[in-house]
Amino acid sequence: PGKLMNNSLYYKILGIICSVFDAYTVALFERDSGGTYKMAGSFSLGDKVATGAHVREGHGLVGWIARNKTPLLVSNFDQRRNNPGYYRDGEEQNIKAFMGCSFPGGGGVLCVDSKRQYSFSERDQKMLYLFAEFLEKLSVTAHQEASQAEAMRYYAALRLIYVLRREHTRWADFLHSFLDIISKASGYEYCALCTKLPDGESYLIEGENYPLLAKDPDNPKVYGLSRGMVGWVFRNSAPLFSGGGAGAPDAPLLGRVEDIPAFQSSLALPLIIQRKVRGVLCLASKPPLPISDDLQDFARMAAEHLGLFLENLYVKCRLRDLHKSITDSK
Repeated sequence: PGKLMNNSLYYKILGIICSVFDAYTVALFERDSGGTYKMAGSFSLGDKVATGAHVREGHGLVGWIARNKTPLLVSNFDQRRNNPGYYRDGEEQNIKAFMGCSFPGGGGVLCVDSKRQYSFSERDQKMLYLFAEFLEKLSVTAHQEASQAEAMRYYAALRLIYVLRREHTRWADFLHSFLDIISKASGYEYCALCTKLPDGESYLIEGENYPLLAKDPDNPKVYGLSRGMVGWVFRNSAPLFSGGGAGAPDAPLLGRVEDIPAFQSSLALPLIIQRKVRGVLCLASKPPLPISDDLQDFARMAAEHLGLFLENLYVKCRLRDLHKSITDSK
């Protein structure tokens, strides 16, 4: 959601709000996928706003509004009891008045402050609510447009995936192109396929969209099924998503082993072949990225397609071997 406020239109609106209330700073917070509130945009007469500040419900003035969904007006600021939560370098000591309200739908908080006491009135508070209502409507429209664009991008990627088998006859070329398409469409920098070894207790990385963890094909590193997100998916036959912009993932992608980047957002999806999990499709990003419903659906469809493709190869190999054994017996 915060990306919306990079739009110059939103910045101009915040500037208008600052002018209307003769405020020092206008700050807008939007709820992220982790349930915290992140500064989505601001307009200030100073330069000490903590851009990208995060606020948890109940913490500070912004957090109080987010938790209670109730407008707040502080005419005579007391630094010992009040804390806006979005300044740095001690700038909060100069704030004398604060006013804020939540979005009607509860997904954001709009607030203004001033260096003069008693700068805001109850009438101003009602007007601020109208601005919050207007910004929420703009945000919803922008999110809908972004979601439609995201869905179209995934659809185009799936179309490319479905024609790959006609373009590549070698499995290695097919897999690399497949993983490259997934990475570019999702925005996740790393994409890999992990396949289970015959011992049933370990797996290796069979392919990557770029060389990162499987740089030596002749001497592949083996990972155990007991650790990491990939191991969990192998054991439980279910997809696992972690991070999504809410901070570090609950479990590392491949377990706590050396030479693996600290991915902040990860997806791991099972590939079912002959009713068993034979592989896991992985998407990972070092910076935190959202894991939307559309992305989850796209990743599931991609994993299912790859699983069906491998199952068809498995059946073809079995039929070929069967035909050869019959031919040899004659």
